[in-house]
Amino acid sequence: MNWWSNNKGECRKLAKLTGPILVAQLTQMLMSVVDTVMAGRKGAVDLAAVSVGSSIFVPATLLVFGLALALAPIISHLDGSNSHRRVANILQQGLYACAIVGVITLVGMSSAPWLLDIMEVEDDFRAITLDYLFYIAWGIPGFVIYAVLRNFCEGMSNTMPSLIIGFIGLLINIPANYIFVYGEFGMPELGGAGCGLATAIVLWGMAFSMAIYTFTAKRYKRLRLLRRWYRPNWDDVTYVIRIGFPISMSLFFEVSLFAAVALLIAPLGPTVVSAHQIALNISSLVYMVPLSISMAVTLRVGFALGAGDPKNAMLSFKIAMLFGGVFAAVNGLIMYLGGGWLASLYTPDTGIINLAATLMGLAAIFTISDTFQAISIGTLRGYKDTKYPMILAFISYWPFGLTVGFILGRTDWVVPAMGAAGFWIGFISGLSVAAVLLSLRLRRVSRKYERKHFREQLNSAA
Repeated sequence: MNWWSNNKGECRKLAKLTGPILVAQLTQMLMSVVDTVMAGRKGAVDLAAVSVGSSIFVPATLLVFGLALALAPIISHLDGSNSHRRVANILQQGLYACAIVGVITLVGMSSAPWLLDIMEVEDDFRAITLDYLFYIAWGIPGFVIYAVLRNFCEGMSNTMPSLIIGFIGLLINIPANYIFVYGEFGMPELGGAGCGLATAIVLWGMAFSMAIYTFTAKRYKRLRLLRRWYRPNWDDVTYVIRIGFPISMSLFFEVSLFAAVALLIAPLGPTVVSAHQIALNISSLVYMVPLSISMAVTLRVGFALGAGDPKNAMLSFKIAMLFGGVFAAVNGLIMYLGGGWLASLYTPDTGIINLAATLMGLAAIFTISDTFQAISIGTLRGYKDTKYPMILAFISYWPFGLTVGFILGRTDWVVPAMGAAGFWIGFISGLSVAAVLLSLRLRRVSRKYERKHFREQLNSAA
């Protein structure tokens, strides 16, 4: 009771930031669900084209997203230290950095025809996929603007716009998909490619909505965001890139790990692939909670450090771990006991349900490791420490996690090949190693900050 009375203020602040971020992340997932459902109703080829197209588009935009995420801790530091005069400049420099990478993303997406040629896909499938990518590419500038402004708002500890504009995006996405996929209201019937056009419209709609809010909100008037337009300052641009690029690569290592496992499981047959996909889909949905806590703790830690309060930064981390631990325990119990029932929501096939239930039992452990590593890496981002976490994430996910998964899943070297379950044990192993290594890194970084703060206090007292 005494602990709660002493720390309830920080608990409430962290929860207040986490809630809107969680809803915003869930609305983004629902947009993907809408694309899948509407393309699937159009036909199997359209659904496959949207799936492959999005698997090219999403990794291609990770660089932009990672750079934008770097703005949140940078701006929260400035907010905490009351250095508000510098916010407009760093916001604009972040926009320059993300715009540069956005152009690189567009250039990278131009290699899609070459990738599809390697895959030797059928002509109809290839045409729909390329049309999907052509349309969605028009949304990349909107994505850049939205990502930058969203992370600016969150860096200022204002996460409610993410929630509201996420809903706006979802409300645009549903009718836009319907119109362009099926050719309603005089529009051309684009099939799966229409999902790409709908997404581009959504991205621009969210960008305009976020821009209108950011540049008219009373709470930001004192920042004078548009009073002066700053020229690119390459020191500031490279500073954003230096912090954001490792974030992008950490995201890429994690996303590419799951993509690699999907390819390695493919030869095991449709039952195994389906069960794996169901377990992964549920786990991805559940991951939105620790991800949201992670993004929120980045803001609280950044603000505390900017205010010269490293002890409160670690208090935020401990409270985030408490929230995450409670969630992981409850969620793990649900997945362990109700894995079969959850899987039955996806398919009536008993073979798939039974295997998915086994994988869900492993996912109960997986979510604990995933929660702790996500919150640790989010806290380190609050310290603007991203380079070493990137290296630790790579080591944990690829040389360790994937190797363990492949040995257990596809070989008889240690035990008889376990199939998909072996790869899920690999996930658990990699994420557990990441959680330990990132916790050790956080301990070192936080102590360094506390020693630095102590020396500054001594100097000011002298």
